[in-house]
Amino acid sequence: MKAPRIFRPEPGDPGRPARGLSDEALARQTTVFRDDLLAGHTILISGAGSGMGKAAAFLAARLGANVAICGRDSAKLDATATLIHEHCGREVFCQSTNIRDADAVETLIARVHDRFGGLDTLVNNAGGQFPQDAIDFTRKGWLAVIDTNLNGTWWMMQEAARRWRDTGKPGHIINIVANVERGMPQAAHTCAARAGVIYLSKTVATEWAPYNIRVNCIGPGVIETEGFRMYPEEALARFHQANPMKMRGNAWDVAEAIAYLASPAARFVNGDLMIIDGGQAQWGVVWPAGMPDYFADDGAG
Repeated sequence: MKAPRIFRPEPGDPGRPARGLSDEALARQTTVFRDDLLAGHTILISGAGSGMGKAAAFLAARLGANVAICGRDSAKLDATATLIHEHCGREVFCQSTNIRDADAVETLIARVHDRFGGLDTLVNNAGGQFPQDAIDFTRKGWLAVIDTNLNGTWWMMQEAARRWRDTGKPGHIINIVANVERGMPQAAHTCAARAGVIYLSKTVATEWAPYNIRVNCIGPGVIETEGFRMYPEEALARFHQANPMKMRGNAWDVAEAIAYLASPAARFVNGDLMIIDGGQAQWGVVWPAGMPDYFADDGAG
């Protein structure tokens, strides 16, 4: 019997600066989906000025969707809109919005409905956190992460759902979270918030089914984006070891999952958490601030 071929992907140079897909790289990405998959579909994506949100907006536009994006940095939103216009020939609706502000969220959802005559899919991608031992969190730091990742996501979900309920139209929500079933050291604040979003989503997926509203989550693992710049080099050098494929994902991996869930192919998917982590959930642990010596001696992932 032949010995099994061992697949050893090239993890890249851990010492190089971490970065996301460039605009040129995004434009070169291939997709399994047909060009008109989302034609006539209106999608709103938060946190679309960079990373996964930007890739998702670009792919949705390529697939024919009406794209609306929001975030706190208007310059980044404009850059995403310019990229989409140049490569897809489509205009993008941009709105600078702080999702922590429920009134601002209400205005945003109303403007999207006014612009496109409705909304089909809401993608809650906006969020933020910082790597730190939980015992050292300040009250302000804790509240900032919870307010953005949990409360901000909820304001977006509730406002979109109320519109769909009142108009009698179907809708779909995709929440970008993380697989936090095993927890994540040095990210307790976002674990608390993301776990809240996951189980909030599973709950309202049932409550809102009578309104023909589906709610799903995507849990990315180590996805290389511009946000990697916040992590120390020691942590970056080990990130690819947290999954058995020993590689980092990229924003396109998540964008294609979003496109699938937004498409008619996923019409019977509801209350789900789709994990995109290269098997990390069964394998290793990410230490975003660097692994303490106490654990490193045991060879922990």
